[in-house]
Amino acid sequence: MKQTCLITGASGDIGAAIAEKMAARGFSLYLHYYKNEKGIKKTANICRTFGVNVQIVNADLSEKNSVNHLVNQITEPIDVLIHNSGSSYYGLLTDMTDKEIEKSIQLHLTSPIQLTKALLPPMIRKQNGAIIVISSIWGLTGASCEVIYSAVKGGLNSFVKALAKELGPTTIRVNAVAPGAIKTNMLSSFSEKEMEQLEEDIPMGRLGTPAEVANAVSFLSSNEASYINGQILSVNGAWYC
Repeated sequence: MKQTCLITGASGDIGAAIAEKMAARGFSLYLHYYKNEKGIKKTANICRTFGVNVQIVNADLSEKNSVNHLVNQITEPIDVLIHNSGSSYYGLLTDMTDKEIEKSIQLHLTSPIQLTKALLPPMIRKQNGAIIVISSIWGLTGASCEVIYSAVKGGLNSFVKALAKELGPTTIRVNAVAPGAIKTNMLSSFSEKEMEQLEEDIPMGRLGTPAEVANAVSFLSSNEASYINGQILSVNGAWYC
């Protein structure tokens, strides 16, 4: 039976890796993006080589009412919902504007909650489905100069735990993956020396890869994880464990 997966933020490194992994498993895909049109088209073309149906959807999830715009582009029930959209802000809390704080909360917390609420009814009717949130190590430990990012990721972790309990009787599973330092464009501003120091701080001595995050997401969305619910799975090489 054909299953359909929606991945938000599918144009980035981690989102693209997740999309390719789900396509390889035979899922029809809705791939969401906001600005990176070149990236999303590349990812969509790769996914289509697996013989699956791929549709691209667009929305700025940092804006209010954007979820309605996204949902209106989806024409079939979603079996697996993967919340991956996000951006980081590095700087002091006192240097953030109220608008930046508001947009970060909308993007990382409010929109995922609203999108989940909108897409849940068909899952509940079928008594089946999986919801996976891409959280962060900072949602577990907190990070200086990434205070709001840490706060919203921590909020998502609590959302996962609470919703898993609420949906438990329906067999819909809700989990999160909390990556540590992953080799993506988000680290492109780091100098070579800073990267070396970062790798030295990680017990495994290296950064993770988007594929390793995608593997964890794929597992949590599969029947092999049928009794795993309400969990935050850390993928961080024993960094801050």
